[in-house]
Amino acid sequence: MKLLIVESPAKSKTIERYLGDEYVVESSIGHIRDLTIKGKGGFGVDIENNFQPEYEVLKEKKDVVSKLKKLADQAEHIYLATDPDREGEAISWHLQEVLEQSSDKVSRVVFNEITKKAVLNAIPNARQVDMDLVHSQESRRILDRIIGFRLSSLLQQKIGSKSAGRVQSVALKLIVDREKEIEAFDSKEYWDIHALLLKNDNVLKAKFVKDQNGNTELNDEASTIKVIEHLQDAKYVVDNIEKKNRHRSSKPPFITSTLQQDAGARLKYNAKRVMMIAQKLYEGIDILDERVGLITYMRTDSIRLSDDFIASAKTYIEDNYGKNYYKGFKSKNKKGAHVQDAHESIRPTSIDRTPEKMKPYLSNDEYKLYTLIYNRAVASLMSDAEVEDTKVNILANDCSFSLEGEKVVFDGFLKIYEEAKIDETEDLSRLPELTVGEELPLQELVYEQKFTNPPYRYTEARLIRKMEELGIGRPSTYALTMETLRLRSYVTMDKRTFVPSNQGRLTSDQLDLFFSSIINVKYTADMENTLDLISEGKAIWYEEIRTFYEAFMPLVENARDNMVKLYPKLTDEYCPECGLPLYIRRGPFGEFTACSGYPHCRYIKKAVKPEPVKTGVECPLCHEGELVERINVRGRNKGTKFYACNRFPDCRATYSGLPTGDKCSECGAPMIEVDDTVRCGNERCKTNRKKKDNK
Repeated sequence: MKLLIVESPAKSKTIERYLGDEYVVESSIGHIRDLTIKGKGGFGVDIENNFQPEYEVLKEKKDVVSKLKKLADQAEHIYLATDPDREGEAISWHLQEVLEQSSDKVSRVVFNEITKKAVLNAIPNARQVDMDLVHSQESRRILDRIIGFRLSSLLQQKIGSKSAGRVQSVALKLIVDREKEIEAFDSKEYWDIHALLLKNDNVLKAKFVKDQNGNTELNDEASTIKVIEHLQDAKYVVDNIEKKNRHRSSKPPFITSTLQQDAGARLKYNAKRVMMIAQKLYEGIDILDERVGLITYMRTDSIRLSDDFIASAKTYIEDNYGKNYYKGFKSKNKKGAHVQDAHESIRPTSIDRTPEKMKPYLSNDEYKLYTLIYNRAVASLMSDAEVEDTKVNILANDCSFSLEGEKVVFDGFLKIYEEAKIDETEDLSRLPELTVGEELPLQELVYEQKFTNPPYRYTEARLIRKMEELGIGRPSTYALTMETLRLRSYVTMDKRTFVPSNQGRLTSDQLDLFFSSIINVKYTADMENTLDLISEGKAIWYEEIRTFYEAFMPLVENARDNMVKLYPKLTDEYCPECGLPLYIRRGPFGEFTACSGYPHCRYIKKAVKPEPVKTGVECPLCHEGELVERINVRGRNKGTKFYACNRFPDCRATYSGLPTGDKCSECGAPMIEVDDTVRCGNERCKTNRKKKDNK
């Protein structure tokens, strides 16, 4: 018997169909070990012995490990087939350590897609565990443990914040700094004038460029009115037409970050939702009597495509669109630019499995994301689009107006894919044929007061793009980072944008005050580069950790001595039971006001319930009342929103998100929207359990 171990139960079910009876496929169900909380500082590392990590088997994994050990003892050979990245390499090494088998009995196998061909080809190419990759992952975990333990404990004691982290805190700083930019922004008044001109059945909107004196800006209403008056009875004549052709190249296939960005902008999925769906597509979908992974591994920084896929895509493009639509693979990976490991991009595992063919076997979310991945991969190999840009200058009483338009001369890759716009841009329409000297009748002059806009708040897509540009974190961790910021109540969401809470701002400001040399963009990006060097065997991992530790700990001591402690805070109120002053304290569930005489007096002031906010949504349970938005005033969920029927207690319907009007296909309960994710309102529904299993 041969034993093959993966980390995901869903993955094991897919792979076991590809291998013969001589193989047993089992799952570790993720990580089996983690750092202990022993040693100096509770870091789980021996600081005096080159920061050697001390591991222990996770309590919940002891039965799993026991089962795997028994199977390993019986097996003639063991294949470790965890994910093809640093995290997966580390899991394989931990398995190798706890199974306690001879090194010649254990091999590491790697495949970028879960297909029969990929799995069977991987086994003959088995290798040993790559310890450079393991050390890189270990270093990241140790750094996060040291920073997390020390900073989180400090912030909890001083200002009541729940946690801090190497990447998390820098992401929070980006959000807070952007909010400060918005608040400091000095909006300037300006005015727009547009001439609505007629050409056959078309109304052309020409934009004011400059007045008769050469002024290009209109800063107040008075100057705008003067221009309008000057244009009375003016003729609008085409003065110049400029046409230029340009080529638009397709984008490379998706990597983790660009998939999260495009799906966020186009499908309105948050990063967590994208990764959950992609995980399912990667691990395997039941198609008739076959279970197959539809996409390659979705945690990758590489834009490489395999020769096999390029060849099959070439045939597909030429057969379906014509030979002039194929251009071939144009892009190469950026050397040294935060590219992790030599994997492929995210692509379909087979060009023959088109989205339309797969649609009957996929959920709506899976189909939408698979379509996006499929089309982007194919489009990356297609010809450039050729676009004709037209700029028209129009004169009216020595004032200038402009018209701009574009038309697609050859659609190329646009035949199947166009990248979603993350930021607002003006769409250019196709202009009718115009000639120099042609007079265009005026329908109307319109003018409007406007003000310059502050910078955009970060959406998930914008923040991911920014973090990627700066080299902060890894694409595989972006979703978790953003989820953590929300869970810690450091940010709230407003129209899909991040808004820092008061606690988030306080946390960021205090970290900036005491840890600016470490919690900053440059240091965090440099650390990512260092981790890359460790993975390549070009840096000694424990030396890099020592350098960090020796710089970090004095900062902690300084902050412990000098950071102002905010809790408890004295109020001007007195205890109604014993007469002692009341203090504002901060507990696990937020602020509360209590007697300073604790434990002799256990008085706690009751929180005032805010007035409920009407939603206009009918109660899905009783169909008589209206759902209102309420705020939890106590318990673990203090400060969070929920929705309840206004007929309480006659109707006890409550939902953690606002019902969408749809019903769950499994249990019939209302579907609700929570943090941009739509799920079943019944917490016990198996659809929610499936989602939790896929995290």
